[in-house]
Amino acid sequence: MPANMISKILEKSSVLPLVDDVIAPIHVKTAGGAPRTSVLRNPNMEKLQKGYLFPEISIKREAHLKKYPDAKVISLGIGDTTEPIPSVVTSAMAEYVLALSTPEGYQGYGPEQGQMNLRKVIAEEVYPDMGIQESEVFISDGAQCDIARLQTLFGPNVTIAVQDPTFPGYVDNGVIVGQTGSADEAGKYAGIAYMRCAPENHFFPDLSRVPRTDVIFFCSPNNPTGHAASAAQLRELVDFARRNGSIIVFDTAYAWYVSSSSEAAGDGDKTKPRSIYEVPGAREVAIEISSFSKFAGFTGVRLGWAVVPDELRYADGSPVARDFDRIVCTCFNGASSVAQAGGLACLSTEEGRDAVRRVVGVYKENARVLVDTFASLGKEVYGGTDSPYVWVRFPGRRSWDVFAEILDKTHVITVPGSGFGPGGEGFIRVSAFNSRDRVLEAAARLKKFLPGLSAVPL
Repeated sequence: MPANMISKILEKSSVLPLVDDVIAPIHVKTAGGAPRTSVLRNPNMEKLQKGYLFPEISIKREAHLKKYPDAKVISLGIGDTTEPIPSVVTSAMAEYVLALSTPEGYQGYGPEQGQMNLRKVIAEEVYPDMGIQESEVFISDGAQCDIARLQTLFGPNVTIAVQDPTFPGYVDNGVIVGQTGSADEAGKYAGIAYMRCAPENHFFPDLSRVPRTDVIFFCSPNNPTGHAASAAQLRELVDFARRNGSIIVFDTAYAWYVSSSSEAAGDGDKTKPRSIYEVPGAREVAIEISSFSKFAGFTGVRLGWAVVPDELRYADGSPVARDFDRIVCTCFNGASSVAQAGGLACLSTEEGRDAVRRVVGVYKENARVLVDTFASLGKEVYGGTDSPYVWVRFPGRRSWDVFAEILDKTHVITVPGSGFGPGGEGFIRVSAFNSRDRVLEAAARLKKFLPGLSAVPL
């Protein structure tokens, strides 16, 4: 119908004001001339600070390559694995894929909670003697997605605590769902309790100074500091949660990097648990999330899991697992069945477990090289023993300035510590995820140019 006829009809209509309110915004243009709708933006999105950390680093990498088009950039930044996935794992996935081309082997949708055989092997192999049942294991497409689903589960009316520094996904998802106020000049959001984790307190917060919150996000081994909490520290954390009626979300994405020598330590308090459920009483207060990404090379394949024990209850006595199951079934159609076949191959046989341990060993040796490199330069170095991340302090420097100077002088990408929270200012995170040759080359470049980094007051 021609526009002039529509206008004449609307002029005669008694509902003209209502219609006009609905259609008028279609014709409104922004300052740049683009049309806009009448839909209001989620105000919580406006609270987010700049861009997400790792895309920001990618932008700076692209700018660096334009400035130095012939540079051979080595990335020790984003925690993306580089070693090939073991053939015992990819063969299992390939066999599963080929079976999908047969009437007997074809499968469509699977259970949203994951294939029961994989849930069972995770319960048995990852949580031996911890009382975890396969029904308490929820298979996912990775820990980061589980963080978002858990924040959806908790909703906007809970209070949260995070380590400082910490993986930014915990905070950003909390901001998006409305758990926080705005950020101050230091980058701290109102409504979040920041638990300082620094060399001075052995990377474990003074819980006597932490206010009571509903949810506590805790990562061990920690990203970015590389610190693995001791059994004594985790007992303190669990006791703190039990006294306060809080829920711990315990992220164990790097648990396979905890050194066996730590486990064999004579003093039980100094052992470094790979799971929160090694601590008595944790089942009543903790959810655990984990991932195949960093020990099996599944950063692109995408597979993880969450454990929500039956004993974990809300204040009204209802089970948290029941609501999480509802979130999973509503927001998720289940992890890829191909990825689950690969995950099963990682854990169900000694051949698979040995294969992924060898991959972890490559990255741990890379981390040792990086620790030795920075130590030889007289830097304060942390992590790198129970983690693929090395945490290096540059007193008196801003993290982004150190990042930029290292990139400019060595063509090596790191991660500025301030991207993980205010407590990361003055540090950089260096990742062991790269080939041995590239790590050795990066180490040589750092040894050549790093002594020239000047000390500039903050």
